[in-house]
Amino acid sequence: MPLQDSATPRSDLVWRIVGLANLYRFLAIAVLLGVHLLTGPVPIFGAISPSLFRLTIAFYCVLAALLTLAGRRHWPNRRVLVLTHTLADTLAIGALLYSSGGIVSGLAVLLILPVGSMALLADGREAFFIAAIAALGVLAQQIVAQLTGLAPSTDYPLAGVMGAVIFVVALSVWPVTNRLRESEAVVSRQKVDLANLAQLSQYIVQHLRESILVVDPSDRIRLINESAAQMLGERNAIPDALLGEVSPQLLYRLATWRQLRSGSRTEEAGGPLTSADGSTLIEPHFASLGSIDPAPVLIFLEDTSVLAAKIQQSKLAALGRLSASIAHEIRNPVGAVSHAAQLLAESAAVGETERRLIEIVRGNSQRISGIIENILGLSRRAAPNRRPLLLAAWCERFRDEFCSTLQIPAERLQLQGNAQLEVQIDASQLHQIVWNLCQNALTHGADPLASPQVELRYGRLSGSGRPYLEVGDRGPGISAPDAERIFEPFFTRGERGTGLGLYLARGLAEANDATLLYTARAGGGSTFRLVFTDPSRWAAVNAIVEG
Repeated sequence: MPLQDSATPRSDLVWRIVGLANLYRFLAIAVLLGVHLLTGPVPIFGAISPSLFRLTIAFYCVLAALLTLAGRRHWPNRRVLVLTHTLADTLAIGALLYSSGGIVSGLAVLLILPVGSMALLADGREAFFIAAIAALGVLAQQIVAQLTGLAPSTDYPLAGVMGAVIFVVALSVWPVTNRLRESEAVVSRQKVDLANLAQLSQYIVQHLRESILVVDPSDRIRLINESAAQMLGERNAIPDALLGEVSPQLLYRLATWRQLRSGSRTEEAGGPLTSADGSTLIEPHFASLGSIDPAPVLIFLEDTSVLAAKIQQSKLAALGRLSASIAHEIRNPVGAVSHAAQLLAESAAVGETERRLIEIVRGNSQRISGIIENILGLSRRAAPNRRPLLLAAWCERFRDEFCSTLQIPAERLQLQGNAQLEVQIDASQLHQIVWNLCQNALTHGADPLASPQVELRYGRLSGSGRPYLEVGDRGPGISAPDAERIFEPFFTRGERGTGLGLYLARGLAEANDATLLYTARAGGGSTFRLVFTDPSRWAAVNAIVEG
């Protein structure tokens, strides 16, 4: 495929050939000048007119330098480029032939390579036009030399042979030119295809719903898409950043995975980690890229909230089908057992040992009844009625009610936060969530050496700006194995707990598009963070959609 005349030539093949032609000119000038100077006083080249020879060499050198400096930007099209190079070589070599005695000097062979190179750049019949210019140049210098008496008329056949050789060179280059152009077109198409594939791959990677990043053996990020950057922190999670500076937790899990992999164990390392803004839990998955060791690692970051929502839906569906059976098949028998135990305890013939056993029966009956009520409450839960809510005023009312109900001093529940913070949530369900968390903090998060104290903090996350409400304590905390299971139904370490409190709290949070997370507190203790949706953000989105 020929280059278009209307545009400046941009093919790499063109500029490689032009570069070789320029190099050839400088080499030819250096050799001719060296031979001329070393073979005096009667030099082999330029003997007829040494001054003209030297002047031509100087002109040819300047012309070659100008053609080299012209580079790729000073040619309007390919034809001008080819014609300029051909005329420059023909004039300069013709003058060198004349000053050296004509065609018998043998310098006409210097035209073969320039003609061949320009014929490679020519389009079809233009190769013959180039050959004609060069052949006419040889013939013109022979005519001038014969008229001025510097060359005999018997040199015309030799000049004609040289012209024929130039045409043969141009003719032989023609098929090579076609093959080169076809190859160049294929290479150009492949470059375009590769560039398109690279752009497509980059687009796919950046717009994947899955969050991925690639880490090299030196733990430096080489590729990361937008979703992963949002999870790890958009300011720091950029290509060429150290993974340890972006997420030390993720680096620790990667190092653990590599150790397990080197020991022929391929299970995932550790549990979920918290996102940079503290609003979601992330489950990392690792895959090695290549067989070398160490190899780059592809890391998938899975947002567990999506999977948790699906699991929650399936659990709620199962509980809904089970609730009717529980009400009739379990609730009534348990009530009968509890009532019988109460009547038995009122009997005067019951001894102290029997009374202790009756209390065990009554206590466990009440526990079973509590579990049933929680399950039925979860299955019958109505859709949340979300309204704008000022957290400062709500927290003040909650503290007064909570401390009054449990008859504890108000100083035991400390408030910290921004008075202007607003969230959108069902107030009754928020009350149920926070009450459960605060009661757990007083019951299980108490410091044995001090009076139990609960902190209720609210504000905005530094990364995403989403509102949050935290319940913290300074108790013994939760062990790492238990921390992964505390939101599972019926999991509890308490003697009288049902194991449904945190499960129900997370379910209520998810129903309001919020996230309930647990994190171990620095210095000891526990923190349960409730991350809300941002009302201002959704208001802006709705305004754009409605507009």
